[in-house]
Amino acid sequence: MDFQLIHTDSKSSARAGLIKTDHGEIETPVFMPVGTVGSVKAVHINELKEDIGAEIILGNTYHLYLRPGLDIIKGAGGLHKFNSWNKPMLTDSGGFQVFSLSENRKLTEEGAKFRSHIDGSKHFFTPEKVIDIQRIIGADIIMAFDECTPGDADYAYAKESLELTERWLDRCIKRFDETECPYGHKQSLFPIAQGCVYPDLRRRAAENIAAIGAEGNAIGGLAVGEPTEKMYEMVELVNEILPKDKPRYLMGVGKPENMLEAIERGVDMFDCIMPTRNGRNGQIFTKQGIMNMRNEKWKNDFSPIEEDGASYVDTLYSKAYLRHLINSNEILGLQIASIHNLAFYIWLMKEARKHIIDGTFSLWKPGMVENVTRRL
Repeated sequence: MDFQLIHTDSKSSARAGLIKTDHGEIETPVFMPVGTVGSVKAVHINELKEDIGAEIILGNTYHLYLRPGLDIIKGAGGLHKFNSWNKPMLTDSGGFQVFSLSENRKLTEEGAKFRSHIDGSKHFFTPEKVIDIQRIIGADIIMAFDECTPGDADYAYAKESLELTERWLDRCIKRFDETECPYGHKQSLFPIAQGCVYPDLRRRAAENIAAIGAEGNAIGGLAVGEPTEKMYEMVELVNEILPKDKPRYLMGVGKPENMLEAIERGVDMFDCIMPTRNGRNGQIFTKQGIMNMRNEKWKNDFSPIEEDGASYVDTLYSKAYLRHLINSNEILGLQIASIHNLAFYIWLMKEARKHIIDGTFSLWKPGMVENVTRRL
């Protein structure tokens, strides 16, 4: 994988870059739609490519391991061929999913024991196994196995957790170096900086990762219950240490205003289930603010969903029609909302990139943050 830094904003740490992988190029800043079980919910591959304009999507190691299983993915020739996505792909390590199963998992030095949320069956993830799983899935960018520390963890727990994550990282790197992707394309391993909300732990994590010299780096364990200002503080601190010539990925952060603030602090890559999950619940993100399509106020509003929106659905359908579909639990409503929100997120990243390159990001960003947080 190759990363080129195209331009850095003169008044902030915002950057425009270009990631090159064997499956294509990715312009940064970039938002990556989440395809948990090999699909971005309710959205066809052609819509992702042609209308939404996604350049990279995610697969989830935990979920894909459980369903459809590695034998099927390997038999298909990897996830790219299984789901017909021929552009870049990233897989997470499953660490967050195991973290979320707090009542059904046990962490040891060796790895994480957990029960499937599907049938209660017992499983065991080690750092080595997680690398092996991601090799078989075949994503271009794969993540190290870590413990995602809760945002309200005390210092002693956060320190112990970080030390475990660092030992697991060493094992991930060793396994990665001993193996190859079975499908012939190159894969890149990203370490993850943890440390909760404690500056000395985050600094230690970032320094350790910077010394490794990986092809890219991630910041994990944020947007998991800590105050928003603490999240920004930790991002800023870590990015002062992580190499400037490598992409930086802020995991699981997806409110539009959070992404804009993180871009200003030097983040290049984002993912979140918010645009599709919230869309399925009737929440629409627009350039002027947030609409709750279940509200009575849209009942007789026959204007387009968004007059100057980023997707074809925005002018094809009206607010009143979308409200009707959402309130009727009609599947088409979920599709329209998901497509719109994903297209808006991709547009927001491309717009941020344009302003970074033009040198106007610091002028544009405050007004856009105000817009995207407004309730319509």
